[in-house]
Amino acid sequence: MSTTSRSGPLSAPSTTAPGPPPALRNGLAALAAALWPVSCAACGAPDRALCRACARPLRERAGSRAALAGTTAPGAPAVWATAAYEGPVRTGLVAWKDRGRADLDRWLVPALAEAVQAALVQGESLVPDRWAVGGSAAVGDAGTVLLVPVPSRRAAVRERGRDAVGDLARGAAGLLRRRGLPVLVVGALSAGRGLRDQVGLDAASRAHNAARSLGVAGRAGARVVGAPVLVVDDVVTTGSTLAEAARVLRGAGAEVLGAAAVAAAQRRGSSG
Repeated sequence: MSTTSRSGPLSAPSTTAPGPPPALRNGLAALAAALWPVSCAACGAPDRALCRACARPLRERAGSRAALAGTTAPGAPAVWATAAYEGPVRTGLVAWKDRGRADLDRWLVPALAEAVQAALVQGESLVPDRWAVGGSAAVGDAGTVLLVPVPSRRAAVRERGRDAVGDLARGAAGLLRRRGLPVLVVGALSAGRGLRDQVGLDAASRAHNAARSLGVAGRAGARVVGAPVLVVDDVVTTGSTLAEAARVLRGAGAEVLGAAAVAAAQRRGSSG
């Protein structure tokens, strides 16, 4: 599989309306910091959910920084990730997922969107040109790509108070639709009772944990039949969970194009 872009740079014209004047924006930020003190989720610096230095690997630039990730699990689909899973990115993602730092969505949503866009535009023979930015496909037609989040364990969702990866996928899909990419999120996978948290597991344990740990989620699962699908997650390490997700989705009749994640333990190099 080549990573050569078939449709040019991944950047798209901004559709964001002008924000408030800098003086007003700074004043509101100061007021919010006084009323609700916050610190950087990665380094602890005051007054920012993620300080400028720690956010640098996740911030958007001209073109795409998403790159193919290295995986070791048999059957893992090709996966694009925006950042390396190390340093402040790793610390921030752990805080976001396990310590209730939903305020980091501001950085993680665009990072996942960038990885999804790279997977669609750069995946040779995966996506027709009309799925590139500015293409002619519309949400709901035959060209719509379904983003399927890797599901969390029910106990984890209850503990965290939300489906973190699902929320991330929905935010990324909304951003991509504003850029002209026809994508929808479908919760087509369900987590089995035997699924454990992957944190701290070695490669063999991850593979054993992921095996037969996912299933098709009822009516939502029926929506993937014959549809182009991208699996999305926050982090990819060995790729064992993505391999299981791809196996289940293909068994349900989906066309699995690949996968996208915010960060990866291994990346094969820059594609931008």
